[in-house]
Amino acid sequence: MIDEKYLDEIFVSFSRTLESLGSPLPSVSLIAEENNDPYRVLVSTLISLRTKDSVTMEASKRLFAIAPDIQTLASLDSEIIAETIKPAGFYRRKGTDLKRIANIIIEEYGGIVPDELQTLLSLPGVGIKTASLVLNLGYGKAAICVDCHVHEIANRLGWVDTKSAEETERRLREILPMRFWIPLNELLVRYGQKVCTPVSPFCSKCPENGRCPQKGVQRQR
Repeated sequence: MIDEKYLDEIFVSFSRTLESLGSPLPSVSLIAEENNDPYRVLVSTLISLRTKDSVTMEASKRLFAIAPDIQTLASLDSEIIAETIKPAGFYRRKGTDLKRIANIIIEEYGGIVPDELQTLLSLPGVGIKTASLVLNLGYGKAAICVDCHVHEIANRLGWVDTKSAEETERRLREILPMRFWIPLNELLVRYGQKVCTPVSPFCSKCPENGRCPQKGVQRQR
């Protein structure tokens, strides 16, 4: 188990660093904050995959303007959904997946977005990141959402020694106190975008510089 005092220090120091850089919340979090609607979290997270935050935000707003609920989404043609979220990455495939998801949820779950991990993972295009964020932001359930940023930073800091996001998620469940599960993704995603970037991280700006083992870092700024 990772020491809680150390984790508290990390969360405070990383948050302060991000504040000093004027880093905004990730777009999915901003959308979810409107009413913590699981439908909005599910849809916006799917749109966000392989897509910049600014594009995700605008694409999600356009789609929610014409499909404010899952019943309306199910009534739309997949091509209309795809064109509405364009230029999100893989927008055509996402349009098809969103249409299928809406139909499945209506037909099999009474129009209510599932609140169980394995059920969410059974939906088209839904992986561990999307499922965890729905549980985390949509339902307030303790879930560790691991994307590329969380996976990479957790390895760089020496918390884990893993090869995939799925493996990192399983390991973090074992060693991370539960109270850190929900805020972990938002913090490390923001940090990975602004400071601990995938290529040539800004170690000189990081309060952990000198203590971090920097595992896997080839070049830094």
